Amino acid sequence: MENQQQILHQLSDDYERVEKAIQFIETQQENQPSLSSIADAVHLSEFHFQKLFSRWVGISPKRFLQFITKEHAKKLLEKSENILEVTYDSGLSSPGRLHDLFINCEAMTPGEYKKRGEGLKIKYGFSFSPFGKCLVAFTHRGICNLKFVRENSESNLVAWLEKMWPGAALIKNNKKCHELAQNIFYFKNQQASAPLHLFVKGTNFQIKVWEALTQIPFGNTVTYQDIARHIGIPGANRAVGTAIGKNPIPFLIPCHRVIKKMGDFGNYGEGRTRKKALIGWESAVALKETA
Repeated sequence: MENQQQILHQLSDDYERVEKAIQFIETQQENQPSLSSIADAVHLSEFHFQKLFSRWVGISPKRFLQFITKEHAKKLLEKSENILEVTYDSGLSSPGRLHDLFINCEAMTPGEYKKRGEGLKIKYGFSFSPFGKCLVAFTHRGICNLKFVRENSESNLVAWLEKMWPGAALIKNNKKCHELAQNIFYFKNQQASAPLHLFVKGTNFQIKVWEALTQIPFGNTVTYQDIARHIGIPGANRAVGTAIGKNPIPFLIPCHRVIKKMGDFGNYGEGRTRKKALIGWESAVALKETA
């Protein structure tokens, strides 16, 4: 367990450099920055920058950066037609990635929703992940929130959690949070001891959208229109986007896999750069698994 947490800590540190590299490339894209200039921007030698990428995703920086371009997004979208239906019929969300296969989603009842967590005990903590430090909150019925630390400090995220669940008793438990992080993020653990349960509150429409998101296969993307069609409300693209923006458990409910029709990655509550990193990372991992 301790060794796994150290690995997640190292991956989290690596991610901070990767995010800075992506931000630099976005600002310098027209100039087609060289490997040496990107390495300089994150204060590393070319050798160490290559080593960093190998440790984080296992492919070269050049190949990874191809995965986070608009053209790659367009190629992914070419496969998106009917992908939700095919996945739904198969009963699988992400072949080959067990951490996406054992998610069970349980919604609050209308009565529980109105109480806004009254009488509920929510334990929470902070842990490292391959995509930066994150907050994980959970009840006896499942994980209820996951947020990555961005510009927000940890105290700001706790304040956000209190606002989300004003009637609940919040209890800090970093040890249990670390244990959950192993199942969520330690991808070498392909045999989970028990399913991961999600406990979410939302309107019927929001929950429909969130359940549809869990059907998007690992390493693929779909559009807002695809989600709207899948839940039986064609044309509800804007409402789908609003529901996605309210997703309480990013990554486990993979809203980062939804992009705009023309291949634009679009916004993301956990940061636009992190969205590109997630899509690029998944694409790279999927490529290695099929190689």
